[in-house]
Amino acid sequence: MVEAEVIMKKKNEEERGGKRRWGWAAIGAVLMVLVAISVTSKYTKNPNSCQCAQDSRKYTGIVEDCCCDYETVDSINGAVLHPLLQELVTTPFFRYFKVKLWCDCPFWPDDGMCKLRDCSVCECPETEFPELFKKPSQYALPSDDLKCQEGKPEAAVDRTLDSKAFRGWMEVDNPWTNDDETDNSEMTYVNLLLNPERYTGYTGPSARRIWDAVYSENCPQYASGESCQEKKVLYKLISGLHSSISIHIASDYLLDEAKSLWGKNLDLMYDRVLRYPDRVRNLYFTYLFVLRAVTKAKNYLEQAEYETGNHDEDLKAQSLIRQLLYNPKLQAACPLPFDEAKLWQGQSGPELKQQIQKQFRNISALMDCVGCEKCRLWGKLQVLGLGTALKILFSVDGHSQSNQPLQLQRNEVIALVNLLNRLSESIKFVQEVSPSIEKKMDGLLSEPIAEEFSSWRRIWEAVGGFWLKKLQL
Repeated sequence: MVEAEVIMKKKNEEERGGKRRWGWAAIGAVLMVLVAISVTSKYTKNPNSCQCAQDSRKYTGIVEDCCCDYETVDSINGAVLHPLLQELVTTPFFRYFKVKLWCDCPFWPDDGMCKLRDCSVCECPETEFPELFKKPSQYALPSDDLKCQEGKPEAAVDRTLDSKAFRGWMEVDNPWTNDDETDNSEMTYVNLLLNPERYTGYTGPSARRIWDAVYSENCPQYASGESCQEKKVLYKLISGLHSSISIHIASDYLLDEAKSLWGKNLDLMYDRVLRYPDRVRNLYFTYLFVLRAVTKAKNYLEQAEYETGNHDEDLKAQSLIRQLLYNPKLQAACPLPFDEAKLWQGQSGPELKQQIQKQFRNISALMDCVGCEKCRLWGKLQVLGLGTALKILFSVDGHSQSNQPLQLQRNEVIALVNLLNRLSESIKFVQEVSPSIEKKMDGLLSEPIAEEFSSWRRIWEAVGGFWLKKLQL
């Protein structure tokens, strides 16, 4: 009898032990399922979270396809180039840009141009124009029928000028751009200081249509693992320029239209640029590419005449140009920002150059389709600046084309220097705001993690409590 009781007691203990082992196994299985669901849900909601988590968004080492590292670029830009360029673009020679503002889109009709009175551009009194500018215009529009840009008054261009005269420069064609920059009745001069690159309200299908045409038809992204550097260049240049434009829009944004409150829109800057490491890298690439063009053209730029009739300001412009071209810190830190000699080699080199040149000319022509006057102004200026950089680096070769010395239009030099200044500002913005934006985004990312941990704890307590009760039975 006693022996039978011992056997039954041992059997009951074995059954309870089996239940406990089965219970803990069930708890483990349930938790594994919950973890899998949580991870799947997390990455389904945010497909970029893996990339963001793995990439610290700290840019170090050599800038891809260039000859300088990120740390040097940040240092030399902040200490040398940015202060010089900021002062240079305010001089009379570099603050007036000649441009054809009215639209004549060669790719599609009806770009949605508006005729709102508050977006029309007021013409300057004739007394404000230098004699050089007083040319009859057969394209002048009557005051009651001014065509202008889409949307908002902040998109209108201020054409106010002062009476500064410009010494003539040679007018030569740029094979990389579409616009005819020679003096003609369709051109007008614009004071860039009165028309900063900033938010204009130009959004929606019209704006997307421009960038879609730029990327899909003329500048497709190169495939992963692409070994042909020439095929990468155009995409990276346009991507870097696009990043710079987005940064300027976000850094000078209309935060409250009713109060006319302007400031930095850091969320927009993050969403459009900083959350994508390749866009930041392409910005640095474009900056170094344009800087190389400026330094390569130093003999020409040093000897050019920066005369506007304002003797003191003209001497200042000449001095600043020389400081830019022959700065010892720049020469020591980054003597060759980009090595263009590596491109266009081999039998396919000339054919590739012609193909990319054609694509860039199409991009240049697309600027006439921009439905915002200020956007069109800065689009035309910066694309001309980029086309001038391409002209300097690739259209003139001292070895094979020594009989064709470099020749630049005055407008090309203005566009080139202003573009470098725009890129310099963007680099500085990225350097200054990235830490605060990343800190903010890290905080936003940590909140869901804390909530998720709390949810797991509640689930663990619920599941654990249920199985503990079962095991006690």
